[in-house]
Amino acid sequence: MRADPAEYRLVSPGNLQAVLSLLGREPAQWLPIAGGTDVMVLYSAGKLPNRNLIDIWNIPELRQIEIFPDAIRIGAACTYTALRQHETVSQEFPLLAAAASWTGGIANQNRGTLGGNIANASPAADSLPALLVYDAELTLISVRGERRVPYRDFHTAYKQTVLAPDELIRDILLPRRFSGCISHARKVGARNAQAISKVCLAALGQMASGTIRDIRFAMGSVAPVPLRLMETERMLTGKRIEPALAEAARKSVAKEIRPIDDIRSTARYRSVVAGNLVAEFLEKLAAEERVRE
Repeated sequence: MRADPAEYRLVSPGNLQAVLSLLGREPAQWLPIAGGTDVMVLYSAGKLPNRNLIDIWNIPELRQIEIFPDAIRIGAACTYTALRQHETVSQEFPLLAAAASWTGGIANQNRGTLGGNIANASPAADSLPALLVYDAELTLISVRGERRVPYRDFHTAYKQTVLAPDELIRDILLPRRFSGCISHARKVGARNAQAISKVCLAALGQMASGTIRDIRFAMGSVAPVPLRLMETERMLTGKRIEPALAEAARKSVAKEIRPIDDIRSTARYRSVVAGNLVAEFLEKLAAEERVRE
């Protein structure tokens, strides 16, 4: 069944305060829409439950990327094209730039927004693991004021978040302290482009005197929410990279993730691939350490 446009209402207040006022007066009645790349798929299929849509596409406060000495602030309505082409994002946050290049085709990258991807809360979203390893923080705003939420606490269950019915994601804050890290991004899908991930990985690491000083893993499509592999990170920190450690990492990953069988893949396949991706990054870390010695 296709949607009937006559059953939907779209308003475009044109400024942030007017948007927040409307969300505050009628909480849970309005769905913010920016690029619409997820919303329009549901609409076209006749499966969009929200009948009232509020346009936030051209609000200046939501479209800016601001650089500060210790952080970068990304407006929630910034597109993947803007992220992919931004010099500071590409240089200091390559995992996010890589994920932006994976997200759909050029048309989707021109319209799809980082804030929309976060609010949509799909565990298969390519950009969300990068936000986890970069310790992102979200600014949530409403007529009641604003609050900051560590991104790691934003998702509570499948498609569930801490975002209140009258709140909007204003921006995403990333600390500028990862330039010395070795980064690794991998997406495993049916093809290289315009495919939803079977498994995706964002990883960061640093070595010191032959041992792992800091290591971070986050994955998509392996749990009901984008998942940071904290137990595996703790197990690896302070260790020397040896074949036995890679095998231990595979076993740890298999215990931490919660993959399912679905139309794109199987739980068993995802579990094996997730372990292999982590072991692959350990090999990369070890190789970089040998080059520096």
